[in-house]
Amino acid sequence: MAKILDGKLLALTIRGKIRDRVSTLPSEPGLAVLLVGNDPASHTYVDLKKVACEEAGIHFELFLYDASVGEQELIDKIHELNLRTNIHGILVQLPLPTQDAHVIIPEIDPLKDVDGFHAENLKRLREGKPCIASAVALGVMKLIRAAVGDGPLPPTATIVSSPFFAVPLETLLREQRVEVTVTQAEDPELVDKTKKADILVVAEGIPNLIRATHVKPGAIVIDVGTTKVNEVLKGDVDFDAVEPIASAITPVPGGVGPMTVAMLLVNILKAYQLQNIDT
Repeated sequence: MAKILDGKLLALTIRGKIRDRVSTLPSEPGLAVLLVGNDPASHTYVDLKKVACEEAGIHFELFLYDASVGEQELIDKIHELNLRTNIHGILVQLPLPTQDAHVIIPEIDPLKDVDGFHAENLKRLREGKPCIASAVALGVMKLIRAAVGDGPLPPTATIVSSPFFAVPLETLLREQRVEVTVTQAEDPELVDKTKKADILVVAEGIPNLIRATHVKPGAIVIDVGTTKVNEVLKGDVDFDAVEPIASAITPVPGGVGPMTVAMLLVNILKAYQLQNIDT
């Protein structure tokens, strides 16, 4: 039976440390979130981020938009937030309904890009320079480390997701000498690519995409996907089928989600520090 990777427990420890650190700061860090449309999972995650910020002593502002909002309106709001000295982090909740994240995310000041998806942060991450890395990727890496312990990571990983999500995680894994394959759900060779992986990370938003036949015995399985089905959050992995095969697995909910929120708080604190480095 697989080890269940408890993201809630690990996240609570991290959130406690952030709360203690924020309490010593001379001013309050601030996060602004742009939320577009009515996707239930996105609203759930934003609610969790709001609660986490409030508990940590971080100022939180939410900007809600209809699914049909134009890209320029979002960009104008980002430009406004870039100039506000009491907002240290800006987050556009993904996925967007129809708007192009590749057009909108680059408008965020890299120092305020607490999701870690800005090209400048990705470039600095690849170069091994100080940067704000993807909160999701950082959370996934913490969970993988919880599965492995202090030793080296297993030699191979497959990430099933869009390249947009995969790039920062791929970079972090390669830093640990892991050979990484990136693929997507529609790949006709999906089973072959997932079956060879010692670490399997899935972030497609397709419930039960990954079944027992996709998983190498003893693999570490990290399920990033969250989709609300009949008011219940479902992951991309068929948990009941895969759990007996894997060596470690994240539940949904209670795995990657809480860790992403915790690492977002870490990034907000880092952004605050980077923006106040000379003060």
